[in-house]
Amino acid sequence: MGRKSLPDPNEKSRPYWGFVEMVTTNADHVKNALKGGEYETKSRGKRHTSDARALGEGIYRILRHKAESGKRSHTHLIYKLEFPGEDEKNEPQEAINIEREGSFIIQIKNPEEKVGAGGGGLQKKRKAMFPAHLQGQLGHVRFAPADPPDFLNYEGCEFLLISASDHIEDELGLELLTEEGEHDASCSDLLDTFKFEDTATPSTVPLLKGIWT
Repeated sequence: MGRKSLPDPNEKSRPYWGFVEMVTTNADHVKNALKGGEYETKSRGKRHTSDARALGEGIYRILRHKAESGKRSHTHLIYKLEFPGEDEKNEPQEAINIEREGSFIIQIKNPEEKVGAGGGGLQKKRKAMFPAHLQGQLGHVRFAPADPPDFLNYEGCEFLLISASDHIEDELGLELLTEEGEHDASCSDLLDTFKFEDTATPSTVPLLKGIWT
């Protein structure tokens, strides 16, 4: 996400821009990308980045939402957290606007259409190259629904998230059901996938305890 956070799902604001940085089925590729390291900058010399920290785990859906008469249909990205549990604090999540659940209208940016002066976005060489059947669906519009969601399977796919609601059932009339059972580390798919040996490390404390350290 361009602003390093999600939009607050309960507050109307300007759309938040983001893009798909990596598409892979290999967890090691993601682990390597999230490691800290050092890099050189022209203006500030050597800089250091810390390892990424896990902040949330849950379930999500991308839905087609039929609009009322006279309005265009659109797509929603909705999610609901499983970790950290409801009994845990929520400091890191609040800092980045990760609510317990949220709904956003999601729009795909057409890589072949200009957005206008000051529109920002990725450089041309980094923009997504969609196959003909997907690019053809975009036509000449600048933004379109994420329908089909296959658009998001291409690196460089740019999108907008627009706040919709922090209560999915009230907004869309459906409920996301998380897995039943205790919210302990042994139930975490994320921890199992990335094979964290110590669940008390700074990388996992925000996920399991809802605190930074």
